[in-house]
Amino acid sequence: MKNTFISNIFLLLVALSSTTYVAAFSTNPVCITSPRLSSALYAEAATGADPQEIIGKTIKVKGDVNGGYVRTCIKNEASKFRRLIGTMSPPSDDDTATIYVEGKRKMVDGFVRWCQKGSAKVGLSQKLELLEATDEVPTGLYDGFYVKMEADSE
Repeated sequence: MKNTFISNIFLLLVALSSTTYVAAFSTNPVCITSPRLSSALYAEAATGADPQEIIGKTIKVKGDVNGGYVRTCIKNEASKFRRLIGTMSPPSDDDTATIYVEGKRKMVDGFVRWCQKGSAKVGLSQKLELLEATDEVPTGLYDGFYVKMEADSE
């Protein structure tokens, strides 16, 4: 009897680094999730949106966007840390720039929150302010994140 019970359990996986424990039995798999759900699952439950869905977003920022360090920080945050693709326009005369990003909803929303934090909380000495963020249909035209240095001449 004891050997039969042990043979019926063919997998017991305990992921110590995550909050989900999975035990699969021969008749039916069981998934036990701890009360500490990830923030992505909370976001999905609260909004009904899939955090893995690919979305596009246009973000307008204002401030000292002429500084090279700001552009580098934005590029690093978008491409390296959040794995987003898109582009950042060169700054206009009124010190505004447009950032277009595509990626997983969870990453895009995190990037928008990073832009909202303001200069001091993201480690920038230049002033940076989020003006607006609008949803877009993802184009799929980009294969990385690009920063345009100057306006295209006609």
